[in-house]
Amino acid sequence: MNQRYPVCDPGRMTSSQPILDLDITGIAHGGTFIARHEGRVVFVPDAIPGERVRVRITDAGKASFWRAEALEVLEASPHRRAHVWAEADISRAPEDRVGGADLGHIILGAQRVLKRRVLQEALDKFAGPGIEAPEVQAVDAVTDSAQTRSDGTGWRTRVSLHVDADGRVGPYAARSHRVIDVASLPLARPAVAEAAFALRPQKPGRVDLVEPGDGRVRVLPRPEGARRGKPQTVFEFAGGRRFRVDAGGFWQVHPQAADALHRAVGEALGAGSIRMRPISTCTAGWGCSPPRSASREHGTS
Repeated sequence: MNQRYPVCDPGRMTSSQPILDLDITGIAHGGTFIARHEGRVVFVPDAIPGERVRVRITDAGKASFWRAEALEVLEASPHRRAHVWAEADISRAPEDRVGGADLGHIILGAQRVLKRRVLQEALDKFAGPGIEAPEVQAVDAVTDSAQTRSDGTGWRTRVSLHVDADGRVGPYAARSHRVIDVASLPLARPAVAEAAFALRPQKPGRVDLVEPGDGRVRVLPRPEGARRGKPQTVFEFAGGRRFRVDAGGFWQVHPQAADALHRAVGEALGAGSIRMRPISTCTAGWGCSPPRSASREHGTS
């Protein structure tokens, strides 16, 4: 495949930020990709291993590595697709691309191969050789009343948006604190996206949207400098148990992730299900089963 993907007006390029054509050789932790220039590592977003891309250097402050932004795909990977989030697509100028969907331009099968590669590198580094990373598999497709999502979208039960001084609400541009207007939130659950676009004017700061186990979206404004209000309690489900959770607290963002983690840990322990005593630092919730005599409803932080 030798399709080109131009992205930005050359008039925006400045002589103080070098323009280079680089070959992408790997993936790094955090959703960026690896190229090299004269022996130096260059981290590049919005690319795929095997591609040749034109980049603009944005940070040359380190002797060992630079950071860049992708301007144009000169030789595209066969695994490239139009980004699932139009506002993050490489057809937009880098400063106008939203963050939060770093692999959305890659077909799902290839995404999973790359994620396994990252996991394998982490295991090799921290545990030493000899542990093989498992194949990355999909959970069942996310289903809502209108359609079944099998393209990797429609799964986030928790979304944080930002509000700037002009009242603009949206995600940040990638690697910045600049709020971007968007017409879609494709990673969000449909009810979360609908609630986001129905928001009333907000004070500068942040607003969190949460769809817990009951399916009713909670809107949690977080104005700058304001004290946090009274916590809202919601309920989540995992491993056949119901958990009482602060709506603004931690819970897995995929609706099936807690169950999947519960099953995976149980299988790894050879027990089929987790049988652990509760501990005071149980922030993840799903891994803390109570004694048999305890209630099947539990609180987590």
